[in-house]
Amino acid sequence: MSTPVLSVKNLVKRYKEKIALDHFNLDVAKGEVLGLLGPNGCGKTTAINCILSLLKYDKGEIRIFDEPMRPDAFAINNPDASVGVCCSHKVVAVGFNTLCYDAKRRGIKPSARIKRKIGLVPQEVSVYYDFTVKQNIDYFCGLYIDNGAERKKLVKEAIDFVGLNNYESYKAKKLSGGLLRRLNIACGIAHKPELIFLDEPTVAVDVQSRNFILSGIRKLAQNGSTIVYTTHYLEEAEQLCDRMVIMDNGRDIANGTFDELKDRIRTSEKVVVEFVGLHDTADSIMEALNTIPHVTGVVQNGSEWLITFENSINNLNELILFINKRQLAYRKLYSERPSLSDIFLELTGKELRD
Repeated sequence: MSTPVLSVKNLVKRYKEKIALDHFNLDVAKGEVLGLLGPNGCGKTTAINCILSLLKYDKGEIRIFDEPMRPDAFAINNPDASVGVCCSHKVVAVGFNTLCYDAKRRGIKPSARIKRKIGLVPQEVSVYYDFTVKQNIDYFCGLYIDNGAERKKLVKEAIDFVGLNNYESYKAKKLSGGLLRRLNIACGIAHKPELIFLDEPTVAVDVQSRNFILSGIRKLAQNGSTIVYTTHYLEEAEQLCDRMVIMDNGRDIANGTFDELKDRIRTSEKVVVEFVGLHDTADSIMEALNTIPHVTGVVQNGSEWLITFENSINNLNELILFINKRQLAYRKLYSERPSLSDIFLELTGKELRD
């Protein structure tokens, strides 16, 4: 097996008595799109900040491109470091686009060679609102690329990539939320990083911009980028990600492809049926449905019933035999596989938005 692009081993981060990361582990292979999923407060952003050496951690090991990333890997007081400060947002940009953090920290800057291979698109839009689209992208690209001719070419390619050609002279403060998100992405990927961190890139955007962003992420993956992607939208993760890591309470509790994660849960199939005219017999029908082989649960919501099975063989046939035997009338009946939301709920006991 080849060396992972990113490897995190037993990462621990404490805030006084609170444990934010509890022996967290993560491996990301070259060219992989990995989804990092978890409820609010589970440690996703903390993990990313530690991985990028923007936050000190207490224990563990992080390696990027097989080189160690120490808890003190950045020295923004170092005159040789690439630093930009946005006064209006108190944002410090140190190589990895922009993240809010303490400007008084001390440490050792990682090699420029490794830094240039990494890109970050933070959840909060982190651009200069009085700069134009082109000026913003040029500025952030310049944190990595010194050569003016090369940077000019990369800025043009980034503008094309996110579809902001008609807006390059617009100031960021004049852009809609969706266009700002596109600009945020362009600032993080203009220098053509090999490893990209995308933290909730489609939050609060319109459908058109969301689809454009997702299409762009697919292109990044097709072009060979390795991507770590956090999202609250499970359908996005299912569409985009080769593999997913589910986090809860600072731990990685499950890791695998969608099919591998599906095999870890009890529910293997869901059947929805809308009965007609049950009325007083509903209680007895519910009791009888629970006697069908491999049924693990029956939930009634008005006239619709959700029946879950732990075995995916002949479940629908068994249910139809049950219905026909009792001469029950129904308006619709269909089967579906468990969704990523079902997997997440069963593994964590929580909805993703909890």
